[in-house]
Amino acid sequence: MTAPRLVVGLTGASGAVYGVRLLQRARELGVQTHLVATPAGVLNVHHELDLDRKALEALADQAYAPGDIGACIASGSFDTAAMVVAPCSMKTLAAIAHGFG
Repeated sequence: MTAPRLVVGLTGASGAVYGVRLLQRARELGVQTHLVATPAGVLNVHHELDLDRKALEALADQAYAPGDIGACIASGSFDTAAMVVAPCSMKTLAAIAHGFG
């Protein structure tokens, strides 16, 4: 049986510890993680947790750039158990809720 896959989005909202802790706990549970962190998200992780992009991405099994439309997670056929956006800015929440592309 393959490990379940979890896509984690990390935006520039405060509360970077939620996304980082989710990645850490998922690894402990054997969940395969796929991370997308916005530039503002990385900046916030740096300010709140003193981690740089490289350290953040090391917490995930795979990391992708936000604009990478060729990433496997951008495909509707990518099999995933769930996606979590944590922390989630209000701008990102609105975009998800209204289907902005």
